[in-house]
Amino acid sequence: QVQVVESGGGLVQPGGSLRLSCAASGSNVGLNIMNWYRQAPGKQREFVARITRGGSSDYADSVKGRFTISRDNAKNTVYLQMNSLKPEDTAVYYCNLLRVATMQNYWGQGTQVTVSS
Repeated sequence: QVQVVESGGGLVQPGGSLRLSCAASGSNVGLNIMNWYRQAPGKQREFVARITRGGSSDYADSVKGRFTISRDNAKNTVYLQMNSLKPEDTAVYYCNLLRVATMQNYWGQGTQVTVSS
């Protein structure tokens, strides 16, 4: 089984920064792609960023140039550095691990990010 645990959310003023972390553990982590999604109140969950084990990354247009995803393969941990935060970035941020061999998805419990003055 795989467990995914996010941390690092909180309240920040517009223009500020936050760094989210997501640690994956378990015997079946394997070759994987790690993703960040977010869900704002009353909206559907949306893709934010993804990174492969080799370090290739992709971003939603709404966060390009402001967010940076990175990972530490030795620790099975992915990070999301969020800069120049806007009120519209307010959401619950979820970490997702996609295990390539089986195409199974594993989700964390989410961490709240609130951008407000």
